[in-house]
Amino acid sequence: TERMASEKVKTFTDSNFEADVLKANQPVLVDFWAEWCGPCRAMEPSIHALAGDYAGKVSVGKLNVDDNPSITMRYMVRGIPTVMLFKNGQIVDQVVGLVDKGALKQMVDKHI
Repeated sequence: TERMASEKVKTFTDSNFEADVLKANQPVLVDFWAEWCGPCRAMEPSIHALAGDYAGKVSVGKLNVDDNPSITMRYMVRGIPTVMLFKNGQIVDQVVGLVDKGALKQMVDKHI
């Protein structure tokens, strides 16, 4: 199931963000991360678990801040990990820093 869950986590980029996040017909959880960021890696299992738990209800994906500077700047992401929840093209919630799966679930549950 570990591999199954990881296939549910999308990769967001500067080029697909508009279509896959802003125009999505369901809430989208975006994890802003980078390879060199320890806390980002520590949060990865929670992100994957969430993608499995909310499959079909919430779209879950990651955006590498090093590879995608324009989206990173557009949303003024300064610290990572930053997790933003988008709904109808708007940020409805966000959390900065390492949080556990429970905190992420709480954030998502308020908006679905």
